[in-house]
Amino acid sequence: MTSVTATPCTSFFTRHEFAIRRLHSLTGIVPLGAYMVVHLTTNASLLNGTATFQRAVYAIHSLGALLPIVEWGLIFAPLLFHAIIGVWIARTGRSNTSHYTYANNRRYKWQRITGLIAFVYLMMHVWHLHGWVHFSHWVELGERYGFAQFRPYNAASTMAAAMASWFWKAFYLIGMWACVYHFANGLWTAGITWGAWISAAAQQRASKVCTAIGLVLLVVGTSAWWGAISTDPVAAKLIEDQMYEANLKAGVVPPSVEKRTQPDPVLGEAAPAVAGEAEASVAPASE
Repeated sequence: MTSVTATPCTSFFTRHEFAIRRLHSLTGIVPLGAYMVVHLTTNASLLNGTATFQRAVYAIHSLGALLPIVEWGLIFAPLLFHAIIGVWIARTGRSNTSHYTYANNRRYKWQRITGLIAFVYLMMHVWHLHGWVHFSHWVELGERYGFAQFRPYNAASTMAAAMASWFWKAFYLIGMWACVYHFANGLWTAGITWGAWISAAAQQRASKVCTAIGLVLLVVGTSAWWGAISTDPVAAKLIEDQMYEANLKAGVVPPSVEKRTQPDPVLGEAAPAVAGEAEASVAPASE
């Protein structure tokens, strides 16, 4: 009698596929989906005026030294994991829309397409506005070629200046729409993955709810986009500078928001030093 010995699978992804797929699904909702909702809502506050948006940016940067930890722990690391696993799922999956043109098959195909668009968009978005702010050499390289233009003390004006060209206007609109679709449709598929809606009737009801969520986010995101491209950078900068000086005198400006000496992306001039630095440099030493 011949014994049959099973050959162990050496692929890590295959051995842990169940857990990896669920973790991939979970990170798409929390924290990435939740962060996108907060981010779009915060940016949409620009419609209420430059001061409202600038106060929101100050509130975010009030985290101080915790901000990089929050960004890497709740945004960048989950995003990289979600994107890498998403590419693996897309490469191992098979689209059959050419044979079965059902709505769910088309949604599966567009989920993969928008996922790729969203990833490219988010990487470019971070470099375009922030230039990988936690790595000084990336910031310097980015600023040399017109990237890393966002200044937290001039939030609305620098964002508007960065999106001045039609290329960036279209890039941000398409990228944001792709993110919204990917999240809303991913929310529906996550419910199936986690067993929240299994029957056909439950999936139809969930589809309506997820579609409604997607439409609301689409309006919020498009409003944020419109607020950015319709802002007058020069007028916004005047308001932001007044707020900065007032907060500086009150001692409530976080170190991560202090003005730097790089060229101003709005006016094309060197950004002024933090108030008081010039006097301090020439003041006589105390005896």
